Amino acid sequence: MVDDVTVREAEQADLLSVYRIEKRCFPQPWPFSAFERFLGEPGFLVADDGERVVGYVVSNLVPNHGRDIGHVKDLAVHPDARGRGVGRTLLERALVSLSIDGASLVKLEVREGNDPALSLYRDVGFEPMRRVPRYYEDGEDALLMVLDLDAK
Repeated sequence: MVDDVTVREAEQADLLSVYRIEKRCFPQPWPFSAFERFLGEPGFLVADDGERVVGYVVSNLVPNHGRDIGHVKDLAVHPDARGRGVGRTLLERALVSLSIDGASLVKLEVREGNDPALSLYRDVGFEPMRRVPRYYEDGEDALLMVLDLDAK
C-alpha cells in the first residue's frame, strides 16, 4: 500500500473531486450523477493523501446464476499522483471488497490502447477474454478482461 494514501469509502464531499479526476482522465467521462448513484456502495472507494482525493475506483457485484461476478466499472488516478501505486492499491482493495461480497470472478472493460491500465490489470492477474468492437463512443475497441478470484 502507498504510505501517504488512505483508501476509504467515498463520501458526498468527495464527489466533486472524483468528477474532476474523471473529466481529466477520460475523453468520455461519466456524468456526475453516475457517481452519486454509487455513493454508499462498498465498491466505491477513494484514495486520499490527507489533502485531497487522488484517485477512485467504482466496482459492484452482479448476480449471475449462483456465481456472482464482480465488475470494476471505473478506476482513475489524478495525473499528478500516478506512478506511486495508487491505482494498484485501489484495485486490490476493490478486489478484496468484491471477494468478501461473494464474487468468484471479476470483469472489467478497458480501452485497447490504454497501455498503462492494461499493464496494471495484467500484473494483478486479469486476462483478456475477448475484444469488444467499437465499445466506446469514439469507436475504440475495448478488451474484456477477467480475473478468477478463486484461483488467485
